Amino acid sequence: MTTDTISGTDAADPRFAGLPARPGKIIAIHLSYGSRADQRGRRPASPSYFFKPSSSVAATGGTIERPAGTELLAFEGEIALVIGIPARRVGLDDAWSHVAYVTAANDFGLYDLRANDKGSNVRSKGGDGFTPIGAQLIDARTIDPAALRLRTWVNGALAQDDTTADLIFPLAQFVADLSQHFTLEPGDVILTGTPAGSSVVAPGDVVEVQVDAATAAGPVTSGRLTTTVVQGEHGFDPAVGSLPAVDDAQRADAWGSREAAGLAPLAEPPQPDDTPAPFTLTPELRAKLELAPTAGLSAQLRKRGLNNVSIDGLTAMHPDAKIVGVAKTLRFVPNREDLFKTHGGGYNPQKRAFDALRPGEVMVIEARGEADAGTLGDVLAARALAAGAAGVVTDGAVRDHDGVAAIGIPVFSNGAHPAVLGRKHVAWDDDLTIACGGATVQPGDVIVGDRDGVIVIPPALVEEVVDEALVKEAEDGWVLQRVAEGERLEGLFPMNEQWRAQYECRVPDADPAASDPAAESERP
Repeated sequence: MTTDTISGTDAADPRFAGLPARPGKIIAIHLSYGSRADQRGRRPASPSYFFKPSSSVAATGGTIERPAGTELLAFEGEIALVIGIPARRVGLDDAWSHVAYVTAANDFGLYDLRANDKGSNVRSKGGDGFTPIGAQLIDARTIDPAALRLRTWVNGALAQDDTTADLIFPLAQFVADLSQHFTLEPGDVILTGTPAGSSVVAPGDVVEVQVDAATAAGPVTSGRLTTTVVQGEHGFDPAVGSLPAVDDAQRADAWGSREAAGLAPLAEPPQPDDTPAPFTLTPELRAKLELAPTAGLSAQLRKRGLNNVSIDGLTAMHPDAKIVGVAKTLRFVPNREDLFKTHGGGYNPQKRAFDALRPGEVMVIEARGEADAGTLGDVLAARALAAGAAGVVTDGAVRDHDGVAAIGIPVFSNGAHPAVLGRKHVAWDDDLTIACGGATVQPGDVIVGDRDGVIVIPPALVEEVVDEALVKEAEDGWVLQRVAEGERLEGLFPMNEQWRAQYECRVPDADPAASDPAAESERP
C-alpha cells in the first residue's frame, strides 16, 4: 500500500508532513494500556473514544504553546494508526488489513480545561499543535501489531517505555469496534492510548516519541517525533467561555501521582470506633498456622458452624510442604473463541495477577474443577516464587508438571495436563470472590494446606481458631501417648474428669506433645 491510495495530501501544509494526507477524522482512545489503568485505578471493560480536530495535527520539529494562565500541559506518547482501506463493519480477523501505516503521536492535553470538557476533551486536547504525528510512516503490512514498542523522552530522559503486549485491547479491536459505528476512511487516524509515565511539561521542555517494530527484513522505526514546549502569549476571555481551573486532583492526574505533583499524601479517612482494624497475617500468627494441622483447624471451624471451608479434590505437588498465606484470587471462565481473541493474549488478567502477587500471598484460581487444560506452568510458578508468594491453589490442572515441581513453590491442583490454558479457559479477572474446589474464597481469606487438604479461614476467626486448634492438638498428642502405653479409650478419648485432672497436672517439659503441638497422630 502506498500513499497514492490515500488521496487529498496537501503538500503545501507542513502540519501534515508526517502523514500521507490531512486526516478526515482523528479518533483517540481514553484508556488502553494496563500500566495506565493500574495508575488510574480503573480498568475499562471495553474501549471508549473521543474526537480530535485535524487542525490540531503538527509535524515533527514543531512547537506547542502552553496558553497564558495555565500550568498543566501534559504529554502522552502514543501509537497512531493510519487507515488505508475504508472500513465499515469489519470483523476482528480482518480489521488490521484496513490499516496502512503505523507511526508515533503525542496526544497533548491541557488539564486546566479538562473539568470544563467533561470527557469530550474538545478544548483540553483540541488546540492547535496538540497532536504531533510522525516522523516516519511504518508499513502496517510488515509488522506484528502485538509486538510494537513505544517510548517517550523528555529532555533526553526516558519517561515512557511500554509495548503493545500491555494493551488491554488489541490494536485491531479499535478498528473493528469503530467501524461498527461509522466508516473509517483512508487517511483517518486512530490514536491508541498512552501507557503509564505521562506527565506535565513546561516551556523549554523537549518531548520525543518513537515507535519501533521488528520485520522480516529487520527493525523499523518511526524515528523520533520531536516537539518543543513554548509559552503562549494569549489566555482565555471569560466573556465568551469558561476559564482554566485546576485543583489538587487535576494536578495529581496530570503529573501521574500526588508525589510527582509535589502534593502531600491524602490522609487516611478516620475509621469509626466500631470498625475493626484491617486484618494482617503477622509472623506470629503465621508461625502458629504452620504448626496447626488442617484437620484441627477444620474441626474448630466446624464448631463455629462453618462446614463448607475445604477446597476439595486437590492434590499437593509436594506432599511434605505446608502452605499458609492470604488469598489473592483469579477467575477463569469457559473458553469462547471470540473472547479468547480479545482477552486471552498479551498481558492478560492471568499474567497481571501473577505480577501483582505480594510476599506471603497464595494465588487461588477458579477453573471450575476442569482438569483438561493447564492453569499454571513453570513460568508463572517461577514468577510466584520470585514475588515471595506462599503458594498456588487451583482446581484446574498444572502444565509443565516437572518444571513446576522443580521450582519448589507449594502447589495444590487437580492434577497434570499437557494442554495450554486456551483449550478450556479464558483468564477473565482477579481480586474478586471466586469458587475453588467447591469452596467460596474471597481476597484476604487465609489459606492453609497440608497432606489432608486445603481449607479457607475467614480472617476474623483466624486467631481464635488457631489458638484453640493448638490447644486441642496438644491434648490429643498427650492422649495418643497414653494409648500407646496401653490405656483403654474409655474415659480417655474424650477425657473424663479423672483423665482431665491428670492432663492438667502433667509436666510439660517431659511431654513431647506439649512441646510440639503439631505432632502428627494416627487418631481415628
